Amino acid sequence: MNKKDNDLLTFGGHLEVFRQMLFRILGVAGVIAVVVFCFKDTTWQLLLAPSEWNFCTYRWLENVIQAVGIDFHFEEYHVDLIATDLSSQFMTHITTAVYIGLLGASPYILYELFRFISPALYDNERKYSVQVAGVIYMLFIIGVLMSYFVLFPISFRFLGTYSVSERIHSSITLDSYITTFTSLTLIMGVVFQLPVIAFFLGKMGFINGEILSQYRKHAFLGIMLIAAIITPPDLMTLILVTIPLYLLYEVSIWVVKGR
Repeated sequence: MNKKDNDLLTFGGHLEVFRQMLFRILGVAGVIAVVVFCFKDTTWQLLLAPSEWNFCTYRWLENVIQAVGIDFHFEEYHVDLIATDLSSQFMTHITTAVYIGLLGASPYILYELFRFISPALYDNERKYSVQVAGVIYMLFIIGVLMSYFVLFPISFRFLGTYSVSERIHSSITLDSYITTFTSLTLIMGVVFQLPVIAFFLGKMGFINGEILSQYRKHAFLGIMLIAAIITPPDLMTLILVTIPLYLLYEVSIWVVKGR
């Protein structure tokens, strides 16, 4: 179908196509969510792994530090996760399965959205849209992985073990754990869209490569401020988050100059 064919559809026809698309998306996401729900042990082993003291990120950091000749090991810690409501574990299991189902179905969702809008696009616009959608999705997944392997485990380690007194021990609710996990994951997925945002701002003439290059120092300070807001107040986490975000800024400069 081309742009001309798409114009032949009535408003009601567009709504019907959109309704069918939503049903297909909900069907695929629902199937994935059911599978995730059924494989409870594997799912929660992955979700709870960043809360363990021996998570793979800590082992990797230890190996890197020891490679330069420093005998360094992270201290063991244990934080209890509790459920305070009778139905909280079951409801959290359902909502988490839905979140993962939507994430797992995200490639199919992008495909369906592209099928819906592509008839209204010209051939060059269609090719351009595929490239942009691919970059957006790739950056989002990188942000999700960044949150899972770096930001969330270090944040949990700091905040979960922080205590104002030896008489006070932390017990984190399951709801709080999942809410923090999903929030940080979404934030990082959005933050990693910086090159795409810069690309469109450059297309609209709001910014250019020279402006971004000129304000590198200001951008670096701003990125450090953002990293300090979304991470716990420790130097290691600040560095681990600031470096990739600043690299994204440099990529944005390259993208804007080469657009």
